[in-house]
Parts: sequence; structure tokens; C-alpha cells
Amino acid sequence: MTSAKRDGTPADEAERTAAEPSAAAGPSCAAAVRRPGRPRNEALESTIIESVLDLLERDVPLADLSMERIAREAGVGKATVYRRWSGKTDLMLDVMRSLEEENPELPGESVRDDLVSLLEFLRRRGLAKRNSALMRTVITQVKAQPELWREYHDTVVQARRDALLAVLRRGIAGGEIRGDCDIDVLADLFVAPMLSRALLHEWKELPEGLAEQIVDTVLDGVRPRT
Repeated sequence: MTSAKRDGTPADEAERTAAEPSAAAGPSCAAAVRRPGRPRNEALESTIIESVLDLLERDVPLADLSMERIAREAGVGKATVYRRWSGKTDLMLDVMRSLEEENPELPGESVRDDLVSLLEFLRRRGLAKRNSALMRTVITQVKAQPELWREYHDTVVQARRDALLAVLRRGIAGGEIRGDCDIDVLADLFVAPMLSRALLHEWKELPEGLAEQIVDTVLDGVRPRT
């Protein structure tokens, strides 16, 4: 539902000004500035995402968040929102991604240390969820939207699992993990204890050192037999 209408709001006018080359720049400069599609305005996108978060923090149900209402909250025209997101599902995926940390950088020198880094990331995220009413609200509301939750899982969550599977394959190839292990079951053995405490048993602590404890316990059981 993309519109060519100029919306006339201050934010939209600023966006157009940033996207248009100066007339004094000359033909060569104008050609260098123009690119296919609309140049990204990250500040404007952040404003729209923050507006969605503000609405959710005020306990506005996700079902009541129309693109029109989000545009009003952000102080932009509806067309400005639709130029960036095709619909509410796409926008909400970016809203949820805005609450996420980047996956940890893995040195790749030690399978054990890389596994600890990945589980420590889950531990910190669990603590963040417990300490952030906003994050709990967003996750709870998104879970009530199966299509959106599935899209979030297939993009954000799957990327984390792929990183874990890559480390486990490296461990098998290097002889640190037995080759007869089912790699998907093995991945679950590593992450399930952390997720259980973080999501299912929120009264249990997530202490420092928990990632190391889980990794060392599981690795001890899956090392090659001598």
C-alpha cells in the first residue's frame, strides 16, 4: 500500500530534504547521490520503532496498533511508514529486533569457549527480560500472534541456533564431540537448561558461571569414548 502522496509532516519534509541532492551540486554530483529506491533515514526509522514501543509500554494491545495509529504517534504520514514496512508484521519484527543484542562474536579457537559465549548471551538475555517490563510486554503480546511469532523465530531465533550448530559441527569435526551424537538433540541439551530457567522457571536464579557449568557438564558426557 505504497503512496506517492507527500504527507506534509515535519519529519517527512526533513526526510525529503535529506534525500534530495542540492541543485548547486551539478549533474555529476546528483548522479552520484541518486540510488535506486529511497535512501534510508535511520533516525526516522528509530523514531517510528520507539513510538511502537511507547504504545506497547502504555499497554495498548498489539491488535489495536494500526499503521495509521503508529504514524500519528511518530508524527509522520502513513505513507512514510509504508515506504519502510509493507505491513504491521514487518514493522513488529524490526521492533522486536530493536530489543535484541547482536549475536556474540565467536573467536573460533575453542569449541568450549564458543559454546560458553553463546550460552552466556542467553543468560544475559534472560536477565534482561526479567528486568525489563517493556521486553516482557512485547514478547507476551507477540506470542499471542502466531504468524508474527513464527516469523520472529524463523529469522532471529533460527540465526542463533545456526551459530550453535556451526560450533557443534566444528567440535565433531575436530574430535572434541562424538560423531554419533544427533546434532539437533545435542543443541537442545546445551540451550534447554538455560531457557528453562529464563523462561519457564523465572523464580530460579541465573547466576554468573551458569553457562560454564552447563557447557562443561554436557561436554563431559559427549566427549569421544576412549
